[in-house]
Amino acid sequence: MTRRSTLVAAVIAAVAALVVGGARAQEVRHFRFAHDQQLNSGYSVAYDIFSAKLKDLSHGTMLVDQYPGAQLGQEPQILQLVRSGDIDFAIVSSANTSTISPQAGVMSLHFLFRSEAHDIKALGDPKVFEAIRDMIDDTVQGIHAIGLGTQGFRDIYGKREVHKVEDLRGTKLRVQATATEDAMFAAYGAQTVHMPFGSVYTSLQTGVMDFAENGVNVYLINKHYEVAPVLSMTEHEANNAILWISDRLWQSLTAEQKQWVMTASRDVSTQEPARAFELERAAAVKLQKMGVKLVSDVDKSGFQTIADPYLDSLAAKLGPHAEKIKTLIRAIN
Repeated sequence: MTRRSTLVAAVIAAVAALVVGGARAQEVRHFRFAHDQQLNSGYSVAYDIFSAKLKDLSHGTMLVDQYPGAQLGQEPQILQLVRSGDIDFAIVSSANTSTISPQAGVMSLHFLFRSEAHDIKALGDPKVFEAIRDMIDDTVQGIHAIGLGTQGFRDIYGKREVHKVEDLRGTKLRVQATATEDAMFAAYGAQTVHMPFGSVYTSLQTGVMDFAENGVNVYLINKHYEVAPVLSMTEHEANNAILWISDRLWQSLTAEQKQWVMTASRDVSTQEPARAFELERAAAVKLQKMGVKLVSDVDKSGFQTIADPYLDSLAAKLGPHAEKIKTLIRAIN
């Protein structure tokens, strides 16, 4: 081989090595994002925002695939699968988060969030997120909170109207499995029952439950109006959620990739809440056109009179992280 041909061969080999190395550096990875709601929900909006931003920041090398409708399990199961690293990303209600971190029940305190605007502002507040992130990091292993979202406020639905707190006395009501929910609805006089979200439709249909409670859009897209045609607008609790990443995935990312993930998550915290409330309003209009009874003249003062003393006492009972989060949220104007 001549000197010239040797040089050419060396250049070709070097170029080939660079191409292969570049290809490896730009290897496309797919990740699983799970939640228990249908498409056109606040959860799917969170996915849309997060996946689009992460794809853009990573130049198409980090692609997130959505698994909605509890395809990978109900929320408590999803949390465990994220912790084990079998699911990469998820969005789960803050109430069901209390199954792995009981202090997360602070987000379910009734009338903690004063209005739609207050909820949106609180979820987008960096200090509120940091307090929730620190709570998770201090109390749970295998999983990290990276953002916040919502599905509006929770309302009560069944076959009967609820106009005042006394209308709940002696009734059976499905709630999420949190100490906060149990304490609050018991104080209103209801008997609380825990069950997976997927069982709510049948329990209302058969009369096992008198009432359930959730967001307007959740009620619509899961067709709960078919078996519970009266929606009473109690707006007793914010229907908030936490965006998650598994620790297994987090530890595998480069510093740059971690920054991409956090930037995309920040977009969820600042953009998803307003869009979720838009879905709530659109769902209410659609339900009324379908003939569903929306009780808008609920006397919330009776609920609030009972709930207000619990804001401080339950937060203190839950723990120091819960107290800090409550204080931060209440201070937001």
